[in-house]
Amino acid sequence: MTSSHRKDPIQFKPRRFLAGGHRQTIASFFLPRRFNLAPSEERLIEVEPGIQVMCHCHWQADRRGALTVIVLHGLEGSSDSQYMLGVAEKGMAAGMNVVRMNQRTCGGTDWLAPTLYHSGRSADVAAVANHLIAKDGISRLALCGFSMGGNIVLKTAGEWGSDGPAQFRAVAAICPALDLAVSADALHRPANRLYEQYFLWKLKARMRNKARCFPGEYDLSRLRGLKSLRDFDDKVTAYYSGFNGASDYYARAAAANVLDKIARPAFILYAKNDPFIRITPESRQKIAANSNITFVETEDGGHCSFVGERDGYDGHFAERAAIDFLKEV
Repeated sequence: MTSSHRKDPIQFKPRRFLAGGHRQTIASFFLPRRFNLAPSEERLIEVEPGIQVMCHCHWQADRRGALTVIVLHGLEGSSDSQYMLGVAEKGMAAGMNVVRMNQRTCGGTDWLAPTLYHSGRSADVAAVANHLIAKDGISRLALCGFSMGGNIVLKTAGEWGSDGPAQFRAVAAICPALDLAVSADALHRPANRLYEQYFLWKLKARMRNKARCFPGEYDLSRLRGLKSLRDFDDKVTAYYSGFNGASDYYARAAAANVLDKIARPAFILYAKNDPFIRITPESRQKIAANSNITFVETEDGGHCSFVGERDGYDGHFAERAAIDFLKEV
């Protein structure tokens, strides 16, 4: 394991029989989990005029004094993804407020927005943060994201720089897709086709549902012949979101553009054997040059999985590492 800007490197040991990038990644999908969480407060928050996202809020008795963590899921995930619930459980146990945020149209909320979600929508996170500050009077704020959500929260932190909300304290990102183009291309490699076909199946199903929710807004013929995530982003995501094709979308939406602008403590956890998320040498240089960023790269862990031995906790290492980092801010 290698790490930068960290005096006490953390160690990850995969659970027995689950070593390897693919085993770790697949295990995180299929291993059953139970969570000890009280019912959340459901809240619709407007992120643009007429566009809302669904958030699930878990509050401490003193919500104003506790650190509030906004958690964001990855591609085709939701506020009910297991890692989202795991972070909420661990954050609540650590005395934090946790807000599980659905990206727009996710978590069964296609009807709430005529537009699509994508990796560049950092303004949605900022809007939720500003809402919580104004409505709930929170005094301290942190962001946490997984994969696509990791890219978005890092992008938010970089865009805020030194001029973000005074309440903003830190950001944590697990296997962030901060270099979108190389990661999309890695997803298309033969060894990763299972993951890519799963994402395509989910994305196409979502588009059909969007078309039912908003008749006349979407041309489903654009779904024909799509064989890769890059194809989908080129013909659908970029087309309906104001980008000039997939390459333009990847270039403009990547958090890699603003890594050097992050001005609050940031934690990035990444596994060397992540099957499809890639971090370019240029991005690594930006990370190393920014003393605000703690970068931890483990030998094992797969994609947003990090299923370890149950050594005094449930073994879900990434969730614990993120919460441990945020406890120190």
